[in-house]
Amino acid sequence: QLQLVESGGGLVQPGGSLRLSCAASGFTFSTYTMSWFRQAPGKEREAVAIISTTDETNYLDSVKGRFTISRDNTKNAVYLQMNNLSPADTAVYYCRGARGSYKYWGQGTQVTVSS
Repeated sequence: QLQLVESGGGLVQPGGSLRLSCAASGFTFSTYTMSWFRQAPGKEREAVAIISTTDETNYLDSVKGRFTISRDNTKNAVYLQMNNLSPADTAVYYCRGARGSYKYWGQGTQVTVSS
């Protein structure tokens, strides 16, 4: 059964850090481009970070220098290290796997940045 399960979200103060994890199963993880998206209330879902099958990465401008995406193909997992968080980063964060026309989503994990 294909699954993407995010974890690691929570409440953090401005300037704090969180590390999101996404555990994948049911597909050949190493052949999929993996991404993190986020969706804040009343806003469209946006791509935050992407990592290719060859570990090339790209980031939303507003998170460059603060967020780092990585993957571990031996564990079928993708991670998002988030540093220096601000209230503007508050959103539900989703993991996505994509290969060609195939796109799979996790259920999301809430990240709230507030004092």
